[in-house]
Amino acid sequence: MNEPLFCVENLRVAYSKIYASWVVDDVSFTLQPGERLGLVGESGCGKSTLGRAAMRLLSDAAKIEGEVTFQGQSVFRLSPSQLQKFRGEAVALIFQDPMTRLDPLMTIGDHCLETLKSHEPHLSTKQAKARAIATLEAVKIPASRWGQYPHEFSGGMRQRVAIALALLLDPKLIVADEPTTSLDVTVSAQILQELTRLCSQRQMALILISHDLAMVSEYCDRIAVMYAGKIVEMGTTQSVFQNPQHDYTKSLLNAALQIQKDDTDDRAILKQNAPILQLQDLKQHYTLEQNFISRLLNQTDQTIRAVDGIDLDLYPGETLGLVGESGCGKSTLSRTILQLLRPTSGSVRFLDQELTNLDRRSLRQQRRQIQMVFQDPLACLNPRMTIGQSIADPLLIHRLTTTEKAKLDVEAMLERVGLTPVEDFYDRYPAKLSGGQQQRVAIARALITRPKLLICDEPVSMLDATVQTQVLQLMQELKREFDLTYLFITHDLWVARFFCDRIAVMSAGKIVELGLTQEIFSNPQHPYTKTLLAAAPLLSRMTG
Repeated sequence: MNEPLFCVENLRVAYSKIYASWVVDDVSFTLQPGERLGLVGESGCGKSTLGRAAMRLLSDAAKIEGEVTFQGQSVFRLSPSQLQKFRGEAVALIFQDPMTRLDPLMTIGDHCLETLKSHEPHLSTKQAKARAIATLEAVKIPASRWGQYPHEFSGGMRQRVAIALALLLDPKLIVADEPTTSLDVTVSAQILQELTRLCSQRQMALILISHDLAMVSEYCDRIAVMYAGKIVEMGTTQSVFQNPQHDYTKSLLNAALQIQKDDTDDRAILKQNAPILQLQDLKQHYTLEQNFISRLLNQTDQTIRAVDGIDLDLYPGETLGLVGESGCGKSTLSRTILQLLRPTSGSVRFLDQELTNLDRRSLRQQRRQIQMVFQDPLACLNPRMTIGQSIADPLLIHRLTTTEKAKLDVEAMLERVGLTPVEDFYDRYPAKLSGGQQQRVAIARALITRPKLLICDEPVSMLDATVQTQVLQLMQELKREFDLTYLFITHDLWVARFFCDRIAVMSAGKIVELGLTQEIFSNPQHPYTKTLLAAAPLLSRMTG
């Protein structure tokens, strides 16, 4: 066999040289040119730390032992100039959160030109732009968006930009850290098909760090399972999934298969009483003004129809899943329901009250009854507030209780969402919790005002299969206990099937199909729904 492209030997990583608690503990593996390795494991197991350590992206405070070599050369002994060349031209990293990679003050085109010019200064601006546009179009970003800024893109579109930036310099290895977490199944499939095609075509290796076992099963040759900083099992994807040896691997597979299990036949059909929420011809349109040159050419302003005439009824006690690709308008619809965005036109009736007519004070009172759980709990929790303070905050904002009584309510809610012993969590800060624990805090904060409707925007997409199952089961218990109604926004079709009573499929601002979960999955009617289902990776295909 040829010399490995990438070799990790007895790697150990701790975040502090003083307190050497190993986040990555004695990890070894090799990677051949063109090979695709899936690195899976629960949140906090060391997957991302391993990827960053291998590219020397950790701070100087970190303690690192062992060796990492690329084409026989030690990565840890590279000079600063060699390291700059190594990052990008030899190895590129695709981050989970594209906003950590993108400068909000730079256009997408400027990002591409800066990357190319810093590594290949001999390129003219014309040559660099042509190459950048070709790369952007390969990830389905049209040239017309060259002059736009990151905030003008959806989360999924920003991730496509980050992937394009990684591909610009034709690296020999890509380390992709949860690259499709924020993407819908169709775009995720397109991106990963493109990545794997490039791997084969250019003999480019790929380390795919992910909690999505079904996705890894479709796109990786080998799999390494990490637990508590160690690789506990490694082998071909087929052998690991069909005949797992380690107990942790078995638990991961069981959790993922549980979510993908089809039990919709057993789901009760709710009695449809008066709707708790009614949307009638709801529209949310935006106008993008043209620049000076475009106006000279008599080009008209562009209208984006993010929500384009939605009619929808949501009934008490049900869970309605809203699925569709990134940028289709799902999150915009949720924010319009909450009146965080005032609609262009249309009606939003909640508990038989028209929300679009309410003044700010009345709307604030009504928001007690509608709460939201976001995709990234860390982003919606104040890092300077303790867990106890964060959960108590809505009670104090709405003046529902005293400070002394609020603490008792918070302690009871912490216990209910499984953050026990309560005294260990009450005075901790969000950054000190795992992803699953942070999401439990976000759920507790949303429930503390005893709302009737919970809007959940991708609440488990950033969690591994085991924690996903735990959080979804918790949400099902809380739904019964607190008499909740859920509007559940997700791009994961199997999570939607596992959790939702009905499914609404959204495309280009419109709901193109709506029905019982069982009917949508067994007999989809709209071509777009069929495309979504065909693109969704299914773990049982690999496990048999």
